Amino acid sequence: MGIICLSNSKVNIGLKVLNQRDDGYHNIYTVFQELDYGDAIQIEKIDDGCTVKSNVDWIPVDESNICHKAYSALKKVCPDLGGVSIHIEKNVPIGSGLGGGSANGAAVLKGLNDLYDLTLPDGELEKIGATIGADVPFFIRGGTQLGEGIGDKLTSLPSYIQGTYLLVMPDISISTPWAYAELKNKLNSEELMPNFTGFFSEEYSSLEIFENDFERIVIPAYPEIGAIKRKLLELGARFASLSGSGSTVYGIFDEDASAKEAELFFRPSHQTILANPT
Repeated sequence: MGIICLSNSKVNIGLKVLNQRDDGYHNIYTVFQELDYGDAIQIEKIDDGCTVKSNVDWIPVDESNICHKAYSALKKVCPDLGGVSIHIEKNVPIGSGLGGGSANGAAVLKGLNDLYDLTLPDGELEKIGATIGADVPFFIRGGTQLGEGIGDKLTSLPSYIQGTYLLVMPDISISTPWAYAELKNKLNSEELMPNFTGFFSEEYSSLEIFENDFERIVIPAYPEIGAIKRKLLELGARFASLSGSGSTVYGIFDEDASAKEAELFFRPSHQTILANPT
């Protein structure tokens, strides 16, 4: 008897990269927003070990898969953990800045916690998640959270930015290590930090405070991404941004109808998804 776990994606609303740490990671300051679009993961008990399968051939199914890593990390904490077979129904493209892999890892941690009645609290699952990927802890609770540190220091926010989110996914896979390496020469630690959390407690405020530092290097390297962002704003999005280090560009529309109209413009040439914040 197995269970199916939803593995939703996220966008970053604003993303400041602050400095490189001694462990090689970077400290960041961002708002993570979970969306109702993602993958589905089926997990079933087996006697021993961990097997991974998928509907696509472009993700590894060996021990380097993040779901396998999630199982191994949990087994260190719960040595009596039984085996599991994992099937990943993949929709979120790789290198799209939507956190697809991290969400898969979190879904397996939560799923195994339920399947095997481990009763580990969310805080413990977040700690285990941080050992397998920087964005994994966010997906344990999801919703709208401020992310600090490497994205593992999380604060739930009282509200979210409403609207219909149009995701435009060009056929470009951007390597996160490349993006951080390119960005390091453009980091400005003297910069004044915007108050992202202030936006969520004020009723009226401009979305302009939400800037993504990766746009400085991704848009010059991939002009098509800059063109998508400009077009989303032209088509009526009240905010448009790169998510993570890319390559997805999203627009937030007040009206569902204008989001659908904009989707029709992009759909012939790009993969598009209409999603809602959860």
